[in-house]
Amino acid sequence: MSYEILRFLHVIGATVLLGTGAGIAFFMVMSNRSHDPRLIAHVAGVVVIADTVFTATAVMVQPITGYLLARQVGWPVFSGWVAWSLALYVIVGAFWLPVVWMQIRMRNLAIAARDSGAPLPEDYHRLYRWWFAFGFPAFIAVLAIIWLMLTKPSL
Repeated sequence: MSYEILRFLHVIGATVLLGTGAGIAFFMVMSNRSHDPRLIAHVAGVVVIADTVFTATAVMVQPITGYLLARQVGWPVFSGWVAWSLALYVIVGAFWLPVVWMQIRMRNLAIAARDSGAPLPEDYHRLYRWWFAFGFPAFIAVLAIIWLMLTKPSL
């Protein structure tokens, strides 16, 4: 595969990770502010689908295209800015995987509250606080990876 195609796919993957992450966060925060189990159940359902379709796909494509790019250009994979990018990618994954589980659980709790006519349970609110907290390090790490990709500093 040509360098230009690999780079294009890699940049699209990075864009999807950043954009989907920001979009998911925005819509989850806005729906949560409503305290309406019907709205939250709907939005969380869409978020789970978006994470499955877009984020998970990009998560799988990024290391493949990144490795192929590094190999083609001759960048050492386990040193310098590429190694830092990989380390940050692991950090992103360490925060993203639990967030996916939290989103599914929050969706299910909101559906149960909606269907029973009850308010959101404390478990939902606790998960939401953890979900919110986990988003910051993951988002900052994605930004740092993109910065490393663009600047390619000598580290």
